[in-house]
Amino acid sequence: MTTEYFLGIDTSTTSSKALLINERGKVIAITSSPHTLQTPRPLWSEQNPLEWWKAVSVSIKSVLEKAGISGERIAAIGLTGQMHGLVLLDDGGNILRPAILWNDQRTQSQCDEIHRRIGKEKFIQITGNVALTGFTAPKILWVQENEPDVYAKAKHVLLPKDYIRYKLTGVFAMDKADAAGTVLFDLQARDWSREVLDALGIDVSWMPRTFEGTEFTGYVTEEAATPTGLKVGTPVAAGGGDQAAGAVGIGAVEPGIIGLTVGTSGVIFATTSSALVEPEGRLHAFCHAVPGMWHFMGVMLSAAGSLQWYRDSLAPEMSFDNLLKEAESAPAGSDGLQFLPYLSGERTPYPDPLARGAFIGLTLRHNRAHMTRAVLEGVSFGLKDNFRLIQNAGLGNITQVRASGGGTKGALWRQILASVLETELVTINTTEGAAYGAALLAGVGAGAWFDVASACKACIKITGSTLPELSQIDAYRKSYSLYQELYPALKSSFAKM
Repeated sequence: MTTEYFLGIDTSTTSSKALLINERGKVIAITSSPHTLQTPRPLWSEQNPLEWWKAVSVSIKSVLEKAGISGERIAAIGLTGQMHGLVLLDDGGNILRPAILWNDQRTQSQCDEIHRRIGKEKFIQITGNVALTGFTAPKILWVQENEPDVYAKAKHVLLPKDYIRYKLTGVFAMDKADAAGTVLFDLQARDWSREVLDALGIDVSWMPRTFEGTEFTGYVTEEAATPTGLKVGTPVAAGGGDQAAGAVGIGAVEPGIIGLTVGTSGVIFATTSSALVEPEGRLHAFCHAVPGMWHFMGVMLSAAGSLQWYRDSLAPEMSFDNLLKEAESAPAGSDGLQFLPYLSGERTPYPDPLARGAFIGLTLRHNRAHMTRAVLEGVSFGLKDNFRLIQNAGLGNITQVRASGGGTKGALWRQILASVLETELVTINTTEGAAYGAALLAGVGAGAWFDVASACKACIKITGSTLPELSQIDAYRKSYSLYQELYPALKSSFAKM
């Protein structure tokens, strides 16, 4: 019997990754090719979609060579990538302007206009979200208002990974999870909201057909086979945005299993079996890449990114391991020192691009160990803000919290997180997140597994557990209570800064 392989492609902000797995879910090979980022003006963040396609082509060809197989052996391809970015194409599929990315902050006035036209509460009920600068809808309005010549030529709206789909298959399509992240989607109906599109003056014909994450959307063309080494006719599954596909990659695909990711940003992810909405829109509510499922998501913008900034700025000569080892000598609560992790502004629970980071409570008694531990604790408190919203969202019992991302590799930070959240954290055998999830979705589409839950049960295993330290819980409850007071007290000062 010939082994089948499944390819996951992740077009992130920094690179395009190609990951190859077999029908048992084992990772065979991984390659990646970098992207560049353009910031032509303050608050702007853009990329050239053609650079993504070049990086994807190189990565696919490289991963096939690394695995020592031909494109003939690939049974199906799954796509994932950075969410919310706006790719505008003309009638011939040509790029009209650089893609406006998820971390672009130019569109606050357009967000306000969306709420004005539709009504904030009604918009939340339809889409599951408030309009934020990161989302796609306000980006379209920005082009409409600021680049009318470009807007007049527009015929297709795509997200980053779906431009790769177009280059692979010639098809305009999008998965329902990523489509929900445009906030042009009717969350309950799992399709485009005519009411929102009409209110914003966006032609519904611009929006591609949407698919569940495991459905095939098209097939590799001759034009795409040449630069990639893929076989003509290889099916391409819908996949999902990086957070939904990443949840598949860690097995957070059923209610009760929570994903906690401490990467550059921090994410709390909860699967739901119905289209639940947080009344104030403080949690993102999107469709899941799992067919017929939805999810809540809380996002803080600077999680492990806070530790990266701290090390690079204040202790560049130290390794992360040595820095965290030193922090073990500081007590829980860091002797009263607090760190606010809003280095990039914040999304949940405070949708505030003007929020700022801060050390608060410094005294002569504090040293570098206290400061390092305060950073770990401040990020953990920010994640607790998200976790508490999830706990209060009517999901029912939380049965397991699965920790992933670079920030959870260190035992100290895992311990702090477990004690702050007052829950057991488990680690798993998969570390490639979104690309791995995209490959699993492709495998389910090809029939290697019955459904997504079956694929995750077969391929993802628990490798470790971290329990709360009972002696620390009281100290963290007191520290967290103080942490909660700080942003409201400083909000107006941040805005003046």
